[in-house]
Amino acid sequence: MWAKKESREKFSTGLAVFFATLGSALGLGNIWKFPYLTGENGGGAFLFVYVICILFVGIPVMVCEFYIGRKTRKNAVGAFEKLKAHPAWKIIGFMGILSAYLIMFFYSCVAGWVYLYMFKAVKGDFASITARSAEAEFGSAVIGPWSPLIWQLIVLVAVAVILIGGVKKGIERVTKTLLPVLFILILVCDIRALTLPGASQGVQFLFHVDFARLTPEVILTALGLAFFKLSLGMGTMITYGSYFTDDNNMIATPVKVAASDTMVSLLAGIAIFPTVFSFQMEPGAGPGLLFMTIPLVFSQIPLGNILLVAFFFLTSIAATTAMISLVEVPVAYFAEERGISRTGAVIFNCFLIMLIGILATLSAHKAALLGKIPVFGKTFFDLFDYTSSNILLPVGGLLIALFVGHVVRKEEFRDELSNHGTLSMDGLINFVYFLIRWVTPVLLALVFLNSIGVLNI
Repeated sequence: MWAKKESREKFSTGLAVFFATLGSALGLGNIWKFPYLTGENGGGAFLFVYVICILFVGIPVMVCEFYIGRKTRKNAVGAFEKLKAHPAWKIIGFMGILSAYLIMFFYSCVAGWVYLYMFKAVKGDFASITARSAEAEFGSAVIGPWSPLIWQLIVLVAVAVILIGGVKKGIERVTKTLLPVLFILILVCDIRALTLPGASQGVQFLFHVDFARLTPEVILTALGLAFFKLSLGMGTMITYGSYFTDDNNMIATPVKVAASDTMVSLLAGIAIFPTVFSFQMEPGAGPGLLFMTIPLVFSQIPLGNILLVAFFFLTSIAATTAMISLVEVPVAYFAEERGISRTGAVIFNCFLIMLIGILATLSAHKAALLGKIPVFGKTFFDLFDYTSSNILLPVGGLLIALFVGHVVRKEEFRDELSNHGTLSMDGLINFVYFLIRWVTPVLLALVFLNSIGVLNI
């Protein structure tokens, strides 16, 4: 069980690369985190900043991570040794592994809520739900203590089973089969939500831009969300890039993934905010927003409970595919750098995530067992989220951009992105390299330094 695995898998086709990468980016960040952060931070103004972050920071950093991964065919730590970089640059890989852990501690908790809601939908618990009972239902589901812990464990077992299957039979098969169905179900939600009374107020909230709402904290939150949703700065895209096919277009893929990911986020917002305003709920309701609105949408549709079961089933798949990519980061490291078999690495990491993730699960609600115990002024759940999304991911992205833009030779970068001269795209590669070298790190540095009080913009 603990012997090192000899062969290293790759994704089979370019389409498999796209779906696996999108599966990493397209998860609860789109359907859960994007809507509630948009609601808490002013709607359209937050959305505007988020899109800017995607264009000038998210896509360039993703290109960097893909370059490092495919160039080396190694994990997030071993890649820098393979590139013969100074040992200090390995800090990027270790920060990525730490970020993946911190995210999984609370993300596995939220995924457990999704699995629980799927089970409740199968039982028909939402047949006659109201706005008030939706809030009460969510509260009872997350306070626990035993129920959310059990569902968190079930989620991690599912992730472990898929990861043990490997890259092609596990990751690739799950993502490319089920993600298109999730897209269709979100469209069904949108159509129904837009026909609810007062739906126009929700659409206006999502797309109306009020720059007065923008603060340094809101900008940093948007940047952190861009990194979180695109799985950047956490070693995921370096690891997935190492499984890429040799002919994959490493500029087109990030653009397609970012565009698809943003579109799904907007569609999720269109499904949720019209419902929020129609039922006179609070758009800044926080992490429970998804779980309190989607059951209300489907309760208004003929055969709605069947669709609700399907929606939460596919949402659980989206959560699972994102978790797969996160856990794969430390799994690849332990398998390749520590000589542990893939099965052993998966079991060890899922056990560790469950052990510490208990802290997040028992502090996810103010009425939960650990909900009123502050750690640096935050609950464990919020601390894991804030530290990863607002600190480690942007700093990791900054270091990655600096490494590729100022340490990697431009000729090597151009050769890899052109697939060794088979793609004629010198002008585009030069533009992306300019962003990576000068624009992306400057934006990341300014936003981060301002957020910690060094600058006052």
